[in-house]
Amino acid sequence: MTASTQHELVLVREFDAPREKIYKAWTNPDLLKQWFVPRPWGVADATLDVRPGGSSLVVMHDPEGNQYPNRGVYLEIIENEKIVFTDAYTSAWVPSEKPFFTGVILLEDLGNGRTRYTAKALHWRAEDKEAHEKMGFHEGWGKAADQLAELLAKM
Repeated sequence: MTASTQHELVLVREFDAPREKIYKAWTNPDLLKQWFVPRPWGVADATLDVRPGGSSLVVMHDPEGNQYPNRGVYLEIIENEKIVFTDAYTSAWVPSEKPFFTGVILLEDLGNGRTRYTAKALHWRAEDKEAHEKMGFHEGWGKAADQLAELLAKM
């Protein structure tokens, strides 16, 4: 295990959809709300300023209606190819109280309208990676990817 992967969680899927649709599902608030968290959880609100340095606010809610705001900043955007975001900042380079991870979404064109989707969660500390794993990273992000596939089929 290299130093760069010891704090990393990864989910890889192949979708029967072009990169443009997946990118749109990640960057359009109305679409993001439809798939981003595993049901029965949901997204109450999503405000996305998709550009390097732009802020995001995704308010998740549990089945009881409790809300969980998640603030972050986009670090790198390559349309239809790559989205990098982090919760290390809340807006305009204002540090968050406790950074947890940086997300990297890679969209690789496989031809014939298919895309390899790679979602990485990069953590600062091994403890944060372990906590994210125990919170259900693979199950949760996997279920969200299944919901994304359902949405892509309807787009």
